Amino acid sequence: MVRGRARSPKLGIFQAGTHRVVDIPDCRIHHPLVNEVAAAAKSAIRASATPPYSDAEHAGLVRAIQVVVERASARAQVVIVANDAGPERTRPLAEALAESLGARLQGLWWNGNPERTNVILGPRFELLRGAAALRERIGGAEVFFPPGAFGQSHLDLADALIARVHGWIPDGARVAEFHAGCGSIGLGLLGRASRVAFNEENAHALEGLALGIAARPEAERARARLAAGPAGSNLHALDGADVVIVDPPRKGLDPELAEALCTRPPERLIYVSCGIESFARDAARLVSGGGLRLAELEAFACFPYTEHAETMGVFERAS
Repeated sequence: MVRGRARSPKLGIFQAGTHRVVDIPDCRIHHPLVNEVAAAAKSAIRASATPPYSDAEHAGLVRAIQVVVERASARAQVVIVANDAGPERTRPLAEALAESLGARLQGLWWNGNPERTNVILGPRFELLRGAAALRERIGGAEVFFPPGAFGQSHLDLADALIARVHGWIPDGARVAEFHAGCGSIGLGLLGRASRVAFNEENAHALEGLALGIAARPEAERARARLAAGPAGSNLHALDGADVVIVDPPRKGLDPELAEALCTRPPERLIYVSCGIESFARDAARLVSGGGLRLAELEAFACFPYTEHAETMGVFERAS
């Protein structure tokens, strides 16, 4: 199995009462380097006599290969997912793959997933060569993505979504962002917000977020606050916030966070969602309490040729 981040020829942006589609003169589903890495991996597996994994027998070594292409450099971050607790048996394959890809390789990783599971990535990573994280320019800031952290598959459209989010945040605002990931939204706000509190739970995303904060100028770093752990356990980040951003997983808002937003609604809440059902449920709860009203709704086709979309809802405190 080869996983790669997708690219789409269409950018679909839906607004309340309007529909805009922006064409990109590029008809690829994903970057051509993904196919090149897949072909090189097949050849390297054969050359190194590395056995592919059999799900039925829970035997063999190579379970999957994850490929992400860094836009600026057009180089690939490659993760070899192995049915093993350590990287030693994977090294011959890794060396053959690195030799084949040469300068096209941005970073090469081993990931251990020795359990019987349909989860693709295991808990252990080891950098074999190259850079420790992808670097992307998003929302005016450098954002770093270690291989275990979530990143949008359609970065060009994600740029447009983040620009729309930024447009709803006034200069000097006190911002709290829950489920901040590697900082794709919040890092670009440090230059003009009075403070940004970042909440995130995933360890890999926290590594990327730390790299992103460290890359900002000193004055911007001073405006960053970190609230690590589950969103429901970091409600103190709401204290004094003018604007709250939430970008939860598909299941939606933590119950504790949803309750806090209902009982002490911020002046503005920006909700970015990858699950329309959970967004509709959470939006109904936020509005039914009388403290918030839905002011804007947009959808972004960040998952080309699927039924999924990213939704951005802007809620404002009801007068």
